[in-house]
Amino acid sequence: MRRTPIRLLILTAAGVTLLGMLLLRVLDAQGVRVPRVAWVEYVAVLTLAVLIFWLGWAVRSYQKGSKPDLDPVRAARTFVLAKAGALTGAILVGRYLAAALDVVGDIQIESQRDRAIAAGVAVLCSVVLVVVGLVVEKFCELPPPDDDVERDGERGPEALAG
Repeated sequence: MRRTPIRLLILTAAGVTLLGMLLLRVLDAQGVRVPRVAWVEYVAVLTLAVLIFWLGWAVRSYQKGSKPDLDPVRAARTFVLAKAGALTGAILVGRYLAAALDVVGDIQIESQRDRAIAAGVAVLCSVVLVVVGLVVEKFCELPPPDDDVERDGERGPEALAG
């Protein structure tokens, strides 16, 4: 598998932001206001980031040789989880950024300022999730093959023995 391109994450966040702003404007025109971002959302996003990092650290330890008993399937699943975490983080960045931008025009009103700050904190938490996902993807990256084992499609001694 290939690592997640940063460009994809930026485009995802931008697209979700634009769609979110459009949706929030439509809802606002109907008199519906989306509630303020709750603190439990920060906790959930950061907990997911910590979990992904913890699982990725085990894979990194295996790669460094200090954890010899890691299941390769677990390493692959960790990579997929990191990829999903990075993409989820980008989606959440767009969602919370749209909520913050929705109230920027009324920032002088204290309640709207509180909504903007809450959404801003959620954006930062979501960026942490994106970064952790990308870092753990790097942890799960296989090192380049040794020159004596495989080089330009040639078979090494291990491949010939099996």
